[in-house]
Amino acid sequence: MDSTRPHVVKDAKGKRPTFYDAPGLDQAMSMILVLANELSVLHDRLDSAERVAKANGLDLAAGIEALVLDQPALEAREAWRQDFLDRLFYLQRKEAAEARQEDTADRFNRTIEEIAAP
Repeated sequence: MDSTRPHVVKDAKGKRPTFYDAPGLDQAMSMILVLANELSVLHDRLDSAERVAKANGLDLAAGIEALVLDQPALEAREAWRQDFLDRLFYLQRKEAAEARQEDTADRFNRTIEEIAAP
């Protein structure tokens, strides 16, 4: 089984619908749902691994405690973690990119003038 996942970032075009009045709450809810999804998948996979191990007479818990990871395994875990964080912070990255596109030198100068005005 090939567990590699192609790195494709697709951003939806246009304004996202909002459901909550408080700023940032929609983003927080999106992050919570991503985390809940990951936790659910992780739970199912761990449960499956424990059941398979038990059916084959293996003490999975002891094996996990004794495991020492090599460099490729550590790198694979870090790659997964970075992909996960990219998905977790998807909305923040998208909004930051949109804000960068809307930012202009003229807008910056007007903001500075407003701040400097007595």
